[in-house]
Amino acid sequence: MRDRTEAMLPALTEVLDAPQRLTVLHAAVPDMSIPDGDFDALARLAASLFDAPIARVSLVDREWQWLKATVGTTETRLRAADSFCSHTIADGEERGFVVLDASRHPTFRHRRRVAQAPFLRFYAGAPIMLDGQAVGTVSVLDVAPRSEVSARQQDELQRLAGIAASLFRLKDESRRRALKEAALSREEQRLAMALDAANVGSWLWDIGAGTVAGNGAMMRMFGLPPERTIGAKAVFSAIHPDDRLPTFSKLRQAMAANEEYDGMFRIGANGRWLLGRGRVHDRDSKGAPVTFLGMTVDVSDQQASVQRTRLLLKELNHRVKNTLAMLQSLARQTLRQTSDPAEFMTAFAGRLQAISEAHVLLSDYEWGTIRLSELISKQLAPYVSDYDQQVELHKDEILLGPDQAVGLGLVLHELATNAVKYGALSVPRGKIVLTARSVDDRESVLHLTWTEVGGPPVREPCRRGFGSILIERSLDKVIGSSVKVEYLPGGVTALIRLPL
Repeated sequence: MRDRTEAMLPALTEVLDAPQRLTVLHAAVPDMSIPDGDFDALARLAASLFDAPIARVSLVDREWQWLKATVGTTETRLRAADSFCSHTIADGEERGFVVLDASRHPTFRHRRRVAQAPFLRFYAGAPIMLDGQAVGTVSVLDVAPRSEVSARQQDELQRLAGIAASLFRLKDESRRRALKEAALSREEQRLAMALDAANVGSWLWDIGAGTVAGNGAMMRMFGLPPERTIGAKAVFSAIHPDDRLPTFSKLRQAMAANEEYDGMFRIGANGRWLLGRGRVHDRDSKGAPVTFLGMTVDVSDQQASVQRTRLLLKELNHRVKNTLAMLQSLARQTLRQTSDPAEFMTAFAGRLQAISEAHVLLSDYEWGTIRLSELISKQLAPYVSDYDQQVELHKDEILLGPDQAVGLGLVLHELATNAVKYGALSVPRGKIVLTARSVDDRESVLHLTWTEVGGPPVREPCRRGFGSILIERSLDKVIGSSVKVEYLPGGVTALIRLPL
């Protein structure tokens, strides 16, 4: 800690305006203007250490010094250009900056608070360092000059600044954790609503702990209390006695062979028929299964129908199995791409909703064919504020079958999601132009072109994420289909070929 002249200091403006410093400051403490009682004890310790009437814990941005905690003053902010603490920031010394007698100091003697009341004379401050950047200070002031500052006082003031930095970090981590938890809670609610809308029960069996975590739909299907986690024994006991052993044996066989479980069983209490599908999600170092991820669908009404309904059920079961298999694959692939629960919930819920929208349309038409324009509207409407202005569609009248509708629905969802994040739908004036033509080339083929217009400049990504892979593979069930995405400077273009 040294008494330095202004000529020895870097330009204050350059230091205070440093982008990296301001980025660290605003990221860690977005609420600088609000005093914080958690720092009061540090201000009192600093005042006691120097036997000084004024002490402050403060943050300094490009224009203002914000006082988070004070002793001996009621001020909440000061102009950074007039502040002693700005020089502590600019000085660059972690041990701090000191002015023994401001009335004799060439930099400070003409300052208003020195030449006029309260006639400040002594100042000592130590920088608060976050990520290598000086973002604030712990400082003391006195109206009487000092002849020296002891090494012990210097060290203790620096330690107080270090404690302040640690407290700011802890508070920032707590704030970020609360935001993540709130976002995760919202995404869990959205995912639960999407699954309920699709009438799909999802569950995760922790084999070692002997517990099953399931959503509301799954608990209702099994006639169990609405708790999110319940003993596995209670779940298996809910299955009809005649189906319990075959179901459990089939699960064990699937786990041992590392294959998909696919089975149908009744619930003992109400006789409802459930279709289940799942497989091992995690294994330990010895290869033993740890968790089992599965989904169930209530198919009771179809089981109880007459022959016409049974014929429809056969087709529906096929579609449900395909959908459950797709959901299983989506869940596993999305989990592999991110370890962040909030990011997983956002990505998986969006893809699940895209499948659900296609299923709703197909269900309305009894799993026959649906119009392409309806599918496009269902998939894109949630991502635009003005559909007529932001979606331009040039099309032939085209009908899609179930496999085409579900696969194309996922492709449109992923393209729209990327457009909202990075492309044309990330800016108010951007829009999507779609051209759909039915071409007779030995067979009827849909040629669909997706073009983004008015968005930010486009660069091809360095790494292909799961979204890109999903765009390319969503139509794998339709032989002869293809999707080609081109990252042109003016906007992303996707060329889709789909036999009808």
